[in-house]
Amino acid sequence: MTDEGSTARGDRAPGRHAPEGSGRPFAITFLVGAAALTVALAGLRSVADIVGPVFLALVLTVTVHPIRRRLERTRMPEAVASLLMLVLAYLILVLLTLALTVSVAQLASLLPEYTEEITDTVADLGGGLASLGVDQKQIDTVVDAVDPGSLVGVAVSLLSSTLSVLTDLFFVITVLLFMAFDTNGTRRNLALLGDRFPDPVAALASFARGARSYMGVSATFGFIVAVIDGVVLYFMGVPGAFVWAVLAFVTNFIPNIGFVIGVIPPAAIALLEGGPSLMLAVIVVYSVINFVIQSIIQPRVVGDAVGFSATLTFLSLVFWAWLLGPLGALLAVPLSLLTRALLVEADPRARWALPLLAGKVPPEEPTPATAQD
Repeated sequence: MTDEGSTARGDRAPGRHAPEGSGRPFAITFLVGAAALTVALAGLRSVADIVGPVFLALVLTVTVHPIRRRLERTRMPEAVASLLMLVLAYLILVLLTLALTVSVAQLASLLPEYTEEITDTVADLGGGLASLGVDQKQIDTVVDAVDPGSLVGVAVSLLSSTLSVLTDLFFVITVLLFMAFDTNGTRRNLALLGDRFPDPVAALASFARGARSYMGVSATFGFIVAVIDGVVLYFMGVPGAFVWAVLAFVTNFIPNIGFVIGVIPPAAIALLEGGPSLMLAVIVVYSVINFVIQSIIQPRVVGDAVGFSATLTFLSLVFWAWLLGPLGALLAVPLSLLTRALLVEADPRARWALPLLAGKVPPEEPTPATAQD
């Protein structure tokens, strides 16, 4: 009994029969990897002003690339096709910049008109808090903190922060110029590398398809939502309908919380303009439009191109917004698609994580015997 117990205890001794170095090297590898990741993230955050515009140029190039393929089928010269693709990308940038600029200007001229209404609303809020038994000093602190002038500045800075994404237009335009004329060569090189490195090349192709589908569908439905919102707000008598339409278009690229960001400013202006009834009407109209278009129709059109669970999409939004700022929030899904392609899809050993990222079980593949049948 003693020998058997000793043998049993000896069998369970650390490292006696386990693979040599199976515990400590894994811990060391994990710590080294975590440290390397921390340093890499710190480096990316320090150069966010460069990484963000470069990735924006890459996404724009990928998005308009199918047009180049169609032009090439007409036997159009390669240089002309590249030039037309570049002009289209520039046109998208110019239109978006003009819309945001006009929106910021209109918002800056609109909000000062409601200074008195904001003051009265804050006073009513203070009276309501007093009726609930809140200490007067705390009420005074809240009322003093809500300065109409500062509110105007915050509201303007919201759209201005989005506009700042495109402030360095010269840099984005230059990067787009090189990418547009390098697209064909890059495509040929990837085709040649496909035989030697099929998994990484297929992963990059998957990223391109997913990013193109997401950006195209988001832009299309964002435009539809913006037009509907703008027209409805105009007929409801809410000032700044064009501003809120542009905001609805931009926030359609922000997953999960884009609708909430887009509805708060027009609802606040509706409260100041027509009282709680108009504010409630704006919220109801926005909710109906968002539910029908963004929650029912848009996901069906996108299909499984993105392949992320709702939780992971939200966490990616938070992460990329923290790392790259406003541009990271707008491009959170394409950035996550590229990360998944490089870290998961390009490595056959890591593809087991794809169902976890998508939040659903993939369709069963036929067994070899079934395939032969």
